Amino acid sequence: MFIGREKEKQRLQDVLRAKNTAIMIYGKRKVGKTALILETLRDQPYIYYECIQGSMEDNLTSMTAELVRTGVLPAMISFPGFRELFAYLKSLSREMTIVIDEYPYLKALTPAETVDSVFQSIIDQGLNTLRLILCGSHVGMMKQMLEEKSALYGRFQLVLRLNDLDYRTASKFYADQSVYDKIGVHAVFGGTPYVLKHLNPELSLRENMINTVLNEEHPVSLYASRLLISDYSIPINAERIFGVLGNGRKRYKEIESLLGMEKNGNLAKQLKVLSELELVQKNNPINYPQEARKASYELNDNLLRFYFTYIYRNTSALRMIGAEAFYDSIIQPTLITFISHRFEALCREYFSLQAREGNLPGIHNIGTYYYDDPVQKHNREFDIALSWGDSYSLYEAKYVKHALTMDEIHREQGQVREIQNLRVKELGFISASGFVEREPGVRYITGDDLYAM
Repeated sequence: MFIGREKEKQRLQDVLRAKNTAIMIYGKRKVGKTALILETLRDQPYIYYECIQGSMEDNLTSMTAELVRTGVLPAMISFPGFRELFAYLKSLSREMTIVIDEYPYLKALTPAETVDSVFQSIIDQGLNTLRLILCGSHVGMMKQMLEEKSALYGRFQLVLRLNDLDYRTASKFYADQSVYDKIGVHAVFGGTPYVLKHLNPELSLRENMINTVLNEEHPVSLYASRLLISDYSIPINAERIFGVLGNGRKRYKEIESLLGMEKNGNLAKQLKVLSELELVQKNNPINYPQEARKASYELNDNLLRFYFTYIYRNTSALRMIGAEAFYDSIIQPTLITFISHRFEALCREYFSLQAREGNLPGIHNIGTYYYDDPVQKHNREFDIALSWGDSYSLYEAKYVKHALTMDEIHREQGQVREIQNLRVKELGFISASGFVEREPGVRYITGDDLYAM
């Protein structure tokens, strides 16, 4: 079952209409790159080859064998290199797409510059009736190919970076769940298609956790525990950093202190790499976009958050007491808090989708809003803030099973009124389970609104 990626598929189809085309597709492991490619090429002639972690010669032999298996070559032919192989394929004058998946594996035993130079030559000499797609999961190495110093810089007619499915699209994997439960499933499992297809939409969140991520032998558990291995560029302290971040947002000095690291700048370098790989996200409040002291870091992947919040340091307990007892004693007491943090991010994503769809004209930014009250000697951060230039729309997100009451809303409004010099364009509330009643002058968004397609 292929779900989502309509825009990406259309862009790929548009570029593939032309011959002599080179395309690059990358994204983290299991995000759906291969599925998108094969779905797009389903009615076209293509050759798909997934590289092995070996030498160029080993891969050349393996790809030649695949060409023989699919009938493109009549028999095994010994080619000196990939240039000669592509020259032969061009001489056949057959229109086809050549997909080379896990391209960075070619660099396992060969210098990256050499591999990229070979494919630069192949592309620059012209592909004629061929189309070439280079695909990879090693995000750091694929990004390097887009830098000006790379031999392949500027060689691709299309570059696609695949991210997780947005929360609305991801919910199609469990479409019959209640909105409240959809939010919980997304908070734990995120939007990676490989993970979502392993869920049973007829089971509860608890049952799906026990069957998948809490089962050490299940593919979802293996994926969560080994996700970091999929990129050679991961810093050595990544797991420790992830363990410290867990489900929260922490500032630089707090992370440095919790890790016990020397103040020598190494943490900054490691966080920079993790941010470039989009595993860690650096956030500045939208009203302090350049204030480094107010910046915070958080994990960018929901399943990774769940794994490092509950499982990473408790693996021995999981093995000793079993998945069901582990859920009941370690996860369940704080699960609502965990989901609530992710609900805030889901709400920000809701406004981002609205902006991309043209429903928020004039918006400048979406994020959190920080204020420091020197009189009351306290500070606070609003979960969701929309910037309209010189004013803000502020929203409070509530992941509660009951409809939000007016008393609860009035308490939040009272706290907002205490803020001095705050230019609020609009004050709103987002409640997963809706509202008991509504008063004018406030924006109300329900869970059903969040999932309205």
